[in-house]
Amino acid sequence: PPRPPCPPVSPAMVLYFTPVGAETSTHSLYMGRDKVENEDLIKWGIPEDIWFHVDKMSSAHVYLRVARGQTMDDITEEELEDCAQLVKANSILGNKENNVSVVYTPWSNLKKLARMEVGQVGFHDLKLVKKCKVDKRKNDIVNRLNKTKSELYPDLAMERDQYDKDNRDEKKAIYREEEKVRLEEERVRGADKEARSYDRIMNEDTMVSNKDMAKKYASFEEAEDDFM
Repeated sequence: PPRPPCPPVSPAMVLYFTPVGAETSTHSLYMGRDKVENEDLIKWGIPEDIWFHVDKMSSAHVYLRVARGQTMDDITEEELEDCAQLVKANSILGNKENNVSVVYTPWSNLKKLARMEVGQVGFHDLKLVKKCKVDKRKNDIVNRLNKTKSELYPDLAMERDQYDKDNRDEKKAIYREEEKVRLEEERVRGADKEARSYDRIMNEDTMVSNKDMAKKYASFEEAEDDFM
């Protein structure tokens, strides 16, 4: 008998938070509910995502999404503390300890191999991995973030497709504008070259005419009389 169709895959539940300064930075903060959701976040991230995790401990995968074109160098100290406190608070062991190290790196630096366990990642380049120290849990920060928490079920694949489409459209627009400028510059250069060529021809004609007149007339007065 034919195999029954596979049931539709449920979208991952993603927890969203509002980091400090989001009203002006437009940055967003999010994490997966558990390690299964983390797999989807690893798969469908974008270059503007910065990944956070408690070093050498199990913890949530927290992401800070910065504005288009920005990097991890654009994270403010206040945002960094928000991310570090949130990821520490969502680590069973890390939440209980002081002086916890948190590592963070661009999403594009995450390396996922087939042999790795669910939720486990490595890094392509260790030089792109940074660390910060969290002395202790700050309840005021954690409570502030939790008050902004929302649970959503986004279509991560569709969001990534839209991001890629927007990137392609932006590159096409830039290319069209550059081509427009290039063609206009070529037109100007061509017109300038044609003008210089016309001037040279006219100058050569004048020179020949002067030489012919010098041969025909013995003096300027004779030429003037002939012209009159």
